[in-house]
Amino acid sequence: MKTKKKTSKAEGCSKHTLSSIKKLGIELLSSTTHINNLPVLISIINDPSSPPHFVLESLLSLQSFFTPLLPKIPSSSSSSKKSPARDSDANVIYFTWLRSKFDQLAQSLIDLSVSDTCQLDLREVVLDTIMEFVKVGNGGNFHSLIYHKFLRAMVDSTSGIDVLLDLLRSKYFKYIDVRYFTYISLEKLGQNLEKMKVSVYNIHRLLSCIPIPEGLEKTPAEFEMWNGSGIFNKDVDNEKHAEVLKAKNKKQNQDDGDKKSFTSDNVPATTYVAKKIKLKFTKVWMCFLSLPLPLDVYKEVLVTLHQDVIPYLSNPILLCDFLTRSYDIGGVISVMALSSLYILITQHGLEYPNFYEKLYVLLEPSIFMAKHRGKFFQLLDSCLKSPLLPAYLAAAFAKKLSRLSLSVPPSGGLIIVALIHNLLRRHPSINCLVHREDVTVTVHDDSVHDDSSERNEEVSDHVKASSASKDMSSIKSGLDHFNDEEMDPKKTNSMRSSLWEIDTLRHHYCRPVSRFVLSLENDLTVRAKTAEVAIKDFSSGSYATIFDDEIRRRVKQVPLAFYKTTPNSLFSESDFGGWTFNLKDDNMNDDKESDHIPAKRQRMEGA
Repeated sequence: MKTKKKTSKAEGCSKHTLSSIKKLGIELLSSTTHINNLPVLISIINDPSSPPHFVLESLLSLQSFFTPLLPKIPSSSSSSKKSPARDSDANVIYFTWLRSKFDQLAQSLIDLSVSDTCQLDLREVVLDTIMEFVKVGNGGNFHSLIYHKFLRAMVDSTSGIDVLLDLLRSKYFKYIDVRYFTYISLEKLGQNLEKMKVSVYNIHRLLSCIPIPEGLEKTPAEFEMWNGSGIFNKDVDNEKHAEVLKAKNKKQNQDDGDKKSFTSDNVPATTYVAKKIKLKFTKVWMCFLSLPLPLDVYKEVLVTLHQDVIPYLSNPILLCDFLTRSYDIGGVISVMALSSLYILITQHGLEYPNFYEKLYVLLEPSIFMAKHRGKFFQLLDSCLKSPLLPAYLAAAFAKKLSRLSLSVPPSGGLIIVALIHNLLRRHPSINCLVHREDVTVTVHDDSVHDDSSERNEEVSDHVKASSASKDMSSIKSGLDHFNDEEMDPKKTNSMRSSLWEIDTLRHHYCRPVSRFVLSLENDLTVRAKTAEVAIKDFSSGSYATIFDDEIRRRVKQVPLAFYKTTPNSLFSESDFGGWTFNLKDDNMNDDKESDHIPAKRQRMEGA
């Protein structure tokens, strides 16, 4: 029985030819008496063994048949609510049957669009047909149900959807109503994640493909609709519509060159449209960020969140929980979250008490080799710019950076010198860290004072006492009180230390570092004599950038190695006192050579 069924199915597929399919389409379009050709053409599209040109020809005929009838065909929900008395009407039965066939065709096209076997050219035609049905498929209005099914198929697809994403971006995402329903559908898909097993990767790719017009949050603009009837009319009440008409009458007295705020009498102000779009945009992003994001998606979101999402949210402060959790994770995740969190703090009034403590913890040697270190150091410089910053906090950051200069690459040394220079210029209260030649502390005095002025007087008294007295048994000299392992800036004792590490950079092995330190040795107590250093000029530095700068630099004097006589040894005897580099007897050398020759011959013969 199974063999007979397979044979009959194969025979049914092979009985159609391209000419017969064209004839079926022509008959269907010419008269309703050939309406039975409709399920035949749909079966050709459903058949996975159908050649692509067969599917294309059937699709063109079906699209030409359904497009003019879609405004007359009732929707699936309205047809199911008809009373039994109306069901006896032949016309209603006919259109209900057409609706079922249309729904079947739409589902077939959606399955075909995400299929691995669908060719590139055919996939584009299928997408255009789906979007044409979406345009007027709901009694002449935007058919959001078909569009939602299409997006769900894309999200659930395990195969590549790059072609569909490119086509949607280039052709359809420029329409405001398409974007509007895309946000709604993706929000629903995100809410039903466990039931539908949607792919977070595909949702993120869809959100990333939707363009955000820059004028959406600034000035009203004429929005282009995919469906001409509009989608925002039903959201405007009578009072709002009266205000719209009143505002339009005022606009009529202006010059023709002024930009209009309304597209027609029945279309609301574009500011209202922008508000609705931003609301849906906010909801879909908040829903997406609540999903369990994979690590790679998490990083991509944090990198672009501050420039692609926050400016277009209706209320950016809603991201505070997501960003604070990301900032508390530590490591590279915290570095990526810093940009968005800084915007919320400086522009939207977010209060984050432990912000500087978390920022201090991020200062590790690995940050100087991170991928996004350039943006991080620029933000670090901006966060430490406020003149209201406490002295102990500015000193802690300066001392921590100074200590890191001993273990970072040369490019990191340039960044550290620039950051410390800006800190000393902005906060004169920590200039005591620059020139503290002999930091001493009494062994028996264990008290620690918070007042920096009293502490400076105590240190100066100790220095005078040590210089006057030759008995140094009770005094320890050269002790650095800074605790590098302490995570709390308040407990690091940075105000009792000095920036002695920067002095070591004067003799750095990399010439650009030592040269840069010498160039910044100015009197920082008077701001008029100095200027802040632009961190962005050094924040993305590396070995390659330093090398490129050095080879482009014009050098007037070049050190040369000149020998009056040809050297016969690698080192001279004067370089190593007490050592001699004399060769042994020539006989021993001859014996060694004779010992090696047979071994070489044996290896050659064995080979």
